[in-house]
Amino acid sequence: MTAGLLDMHLTLLAEALLPYRESDGLLSRWGAELAVTLAGGGRLLVAGNGGSAAEAQHLTAELVGKLRDDRQPLSAIALHAETSAVTAIGNDYGYDEVFARQVRAHGRPGDVLLLMSTSGASANLLAAAHAGRDTGLRCWAFTGPAPNPLAEACHEVLAVASADSQVVQELHLVSTHVLCEYVDRELPAALATAGRATAAGAAQVEPVRTGVEVVLDGDHRQVEAG
Repeated sequence: MTAGLLDMHLTLLAEALLPYRESDGLLSRWGAELAVTLAGGGRLLVAGNGGSAAEAQHLTAELVGKLRDDRQPLSAIALHAETSAVTAIGNDYGYDEVFARQVRAHGRPGDVLLLMSTSGASANLLAAAHAGRDTGLRCWAFTGPAPNPLAEACHEVLAVASADSQVVQELHLVSTHVLCEYVDRELPAALATAGRATAAGAAQVEPVRTGVEVVLDGDHRQVEAG
């Protein structure tokens, strides 16, 4: 009897799951690093094409909104969702620049750029990775099997070992949820550390006294205020 489509799909998914389990350590570390970045006022920029665009937007929704429990909103932007910017940049500079130009506009040193691609070969994501590195961002990627150009262009990669793009996208979605779980787990400690650093920095700032000069009967007198 010929296997049905569902059975064939689940077989491919099962084959990819065993090596994928090794990604937990990477997702745990990324979650901790991202929690520290976001707690300290940094930002996550995410981009993808097609189905990967939808998954990237799913990720930012979980961070700006919430995954499970209520918490403060976290700064995350899905670059492809900026439709007016995407179409304007594509029209004026070409489609390869639609993400790179936004990375240069919104990214700050220390921010994180996460790029999603099943092939790891999309020209606009490669341009974004190069722009991110030039701007001082940490560049991560979710891709299909490595090696691939995007994996090589980014600092680190979570590469799903499957030749089937649907399986790759499905495990990218799992990765999104697990990454957000780790962010939420690490966020309270990251916020406490950021709060102590802010308080310590404020304590080192000397009060600023401003002088206001007034003129009375031709004499210049200095009056201190504040």
